[in-house]
Amino acid sequence: MQILAGVGAAAVPLGGYILGGFTNANVTTSEKFTFSDESLSAMSSSLSTAKRSIGGFADSGVAGYFPGGITTAVVSSIVKLTFSGETLSTISETLSVARAVGGNFANNGVAGYYAGGFDSSFGRLSSIDKLAFPGDTRTTLAASLTQVTSQSVGFANSGTAGYNCGGETSGTKLSNIDKITFSNDAKSTLAGTLTSNCSQTYCAANSGTAGYIAGGDTGGDVLTNRIDKIAFSNDAKSTLGATLSVAKDAGAGLADTGTAGYFFGGEDNAATGNNIATIEKLLFSGETRTTLSAVLTQARRQICGFANCGVF
Repeated sequence: MQILAGVGAAAVPLGGYILGGFTNANVTTSEKFTFSDESLSAMSSSLSTAKRSIGGFADSGVAGYFPGGITTAVVSSIVKLTFSGETLSTISETLSVARAVGGNFANNGVAGYYAGGFDSSFGRLSSIDKLAFPGDTRTTLAASLTQVTSQSVGFANSGTAGYNCGGETSGTKLSNIDKITFSNDAKSTLAGTLTSNCSQTYCAANSGTAGYIAGGDTGGDVLTNRIDKIAFSNDAKSTLGATLSVAKDAGAGLADTGTAGYFFGGEDNAATGNNIATIEKLLFSGETRTTLSAVLTQARRQICGFANCGVF
């Protein structure tokens, strides 16, 4: 059983949520993935505005948050999914600036973080916003990313640190991994890097053990199916023998901590924008990868997601 940082309650695996994205246009689609039977269903609530490239992090057992994203413009608003009742609302707090395609992670029971991304003029950012749980108040950290970065991804070792991985700056793909230590919100950069420069990857974390970075765009619309691993005990990077079923990017990842990580949708041809609906599973025990029979209700990319572990 995982203990949620700052909550002190045992986690009960419940499910994940996947929102928004792009087919041949932005969508309002909201879906729920149930861990117990690995099934997918449409939620009764959906986004009020079609949106893609949204951020996502969760205060497990309470609510999930979808900050920023792109409608007809990059936005700073924050949509909140209250897990009890599964209702969506827009909170009064906003990001410090309009943001899209940055790295997101959460320290359960304490705060969620949004690192880097594009601003409203599609300039890249290095700042890191923090949304405190509860109260939904936003501050901006004194620390910033090593460089201005967009199309990065994030995951957390809850109670300890969050990680912002890869991305791109001025058209150059990145392999560096920045780490935010939750105790003091200080930033450091790992000695280990991704196997190659890469943006728009999938991420899932087995909190307390390791984080996984899968797929992505290595440059020139060349995608990869590789899966890298960051061991939380020493922040060392390794590369798994298992790979994704195909090279792909621009989907969403989330985890049932202690059991498996899941990778949803994306595109398998960056040059043509070929959207996919596939859901892949990385079993943490043995680190083997399978493809589920369940699929997204719409094949799409630039989606976001997070998991609700639940509490009792």
